[in-house]
Amino acid sequence: MAVALDRIRVGSAPDSWGVWFPDDPQQVPWQRFLDEVAEAGYSWIELGPYGYLPTDPARLADEVKKRDLKVSAGTIFCGLHRGPSEWESTWEQVGRVASLTQAMGAEHLVVIPSFWRDDKTAEILEAPELTTEQWGHLTRGMERLARQVRDTYGLDIVVHPHADTHIDTEEHVERFLDSTDSSLVNLCLDTGHYAYCGGDSVKLIETYGERIGYLHLKQVDPEILADVVENEIPFGPAVQRGVMCEPPTGVPELGPVLTAAQKLGVDLFAIVEQDMYPCEPDKPLPIAVRTRTFLRSCGA
Repeated sequence: MAVALDRIRVGSAPDSWGVWFPDDPQQVPWQRFLDEVAEAGYSWIELGPYGYLPTDPARLADEVKKRDLKVSAGTIFCGLHRGPSEWESTWEQVGRVASLTQAMGAEHLVVIPSFWRDDKTAEILEAPELTTEQWGHLTRGMERLARQVRDTYGLDIVVHPHADTHIDTEEHVERFLDSTDSSLVNLCLDTGHYAYCGGDSVKLIETYGERIGYLHLKQVDPEILADVVENEIPFGPAVQRGVMCEPPTGVPELGPVLTAAQKLGVDLFAIVEQDMYPCEPDKPLPIAVRTRTFLRSCGA
């Protein structure tokens, strides 16, 4: 019998509907996403890329409420490893996203490091390894961001390790955690991205449990991943090959991840994200329904 995961709040996100950009002709309209995420049985959503959902707080609140949905988080990308020169543009982006996130009653801002390799063109933008100086910029910058986001908007930042960024592998994630203040900076552990980069989510939860502030539930196809790693395929094309797959067909097993998270004894969001950009418009809903059914079978 599945463990009752009563500390885990399950939701989904525009990403599971093939949405990566604020506006793209290959993506489903936002109204359809909201209708279908509710139909699939989810009650929590993320905002996705800023500008995809309505950015007027009153309108968005109305659209969300009439579908019995609630917002768990907003998301930003930033390149704070580049130093203080990045602060102004980062804070400008935060101002837009965090104010809308706060207005929706959410408490988290998911922060994704900028890509060192372009996820559309595969162009190498920066060295994949940071220098010692850049690590210092990154960790101090994230602490500053966390402090100011909390003071200004009342939100907690959760940093999202991500493929083709500088916070990706177990080594990089642990270095980041060991170099940042736990009272300010915690993780959004994405089980798929961490597996993609060779990490063990259960081990991370058991070792750094107090630093896990949020979860993204995702799986990778081991066979496709092996080809991706062998041929150094960038993340965008890897997604098009189906590297992120429908649960429970991939790794890691989500049951043990959720059980480990439950044992932390804190309330956690677990937001389903199955990267599928681009995808046929009729593809996401059946997958979302099956995934929600599977998560219920795990106790969530």
